[in-house]
Amino acid sequence: MNFLLSIPSPDISYLDLGPVRIHFYALFILTGIVVATILADYRLSRRGAEKGVFLDIALWAVPFGILGGRFFHVITHPRDYFYEGADLLAVFRIWEGGLAIYGALMLGAVGVYIGTRQAGLRFLTVADAVAPGILLAQGIGRLGNYFNQELFGLPTELPWGLEIPSSNPAYPSGLPDGLTFHPTFLYEMIWNITGALALIWLGNKLKLQWGKVFALYLVTYSLGRVWIESIRIDPSEIILGLRINVWSALIGIAVGLIIFFVQTRRHPGLEPSVFTPGREPVTEEPVEDNTTAKESN
Repeated sequence: MNFLLSIPSPDISYLDLGPVRIHFYALFILTGIVVATILADYRLSRRGAEKGVFLDIALWAVPFGILGGRFFHVITHPRDYFYEGADLLAVFRIWEGGLAIYGALMLGAVGVYIGTRQAGLRFLTVADAVAPGILLAQGIGRLGNYFNQELFGLPTELPWGLEIPSSNPAYPSGLPDGLTFHPTFLYEMIWNITGALALIWLGNKLKLQWGKVFALYLVTYSLGRVWIESIRIDPSEIILGLRINVWSALIGIAVGLIIFFVQTRRHPGLEPSVFTPGREPVTEEPVEDNTTAKESN
């Protein structure tokens, strides 16, 4: 009996439907955004917010997040985009891959803040609601890296090694043909999906609010990222011996821990409401039926 001893790389990364070309990378990113939006909206509605409110927030958060993710990726990989004879339009071709999650988080948070201000919701409440969905979206998005045949790890002889053709521009120079590599896209996908389920369970079990779920998201994702970055071999800027994304992850861990402990100290109880003060929905009080009252007299 023959067993699969490696993971083959896909032969295609897009589909042509008439004049429209659909890149799988973009498709999985969009799928992740939809899943995160639906989950965040469900979690907010359980806290008392109006159903569909997160869609309004996402209209701000998603464009800001994509812009921030692309900007951070480009500035941390300048050699891929700025060299003699380079096609500068490649900076804008997001569907070819290249969105840095930490840049997406920083600028995406600005979009969430704008959206929550307009919706009258607490920023930290929304951050907690969307945190598990972000991890799910990241896990789904990693399938796009698989179809793009990018972001793989060190060579390995493990049964789940990823096949990468030597014709791939990302294939490390100097290595012989026929090697298989750590499927870091798969590692991160499993880590993120498991982490999302853990965040939902912990948030419900411990009644975590005031931004504590989002803080644990930063710690959870960043811990996995430190490990995964340590076995990736794609080119990266190096600072003091570490890949730049390792530094980003270490900062993410520190920020997450600070938020968690500061908020635990400041807010040991539960949030009074999902709404900001003065923005609670008005509830109509029952009107006394005067006619019935007179008849009873």
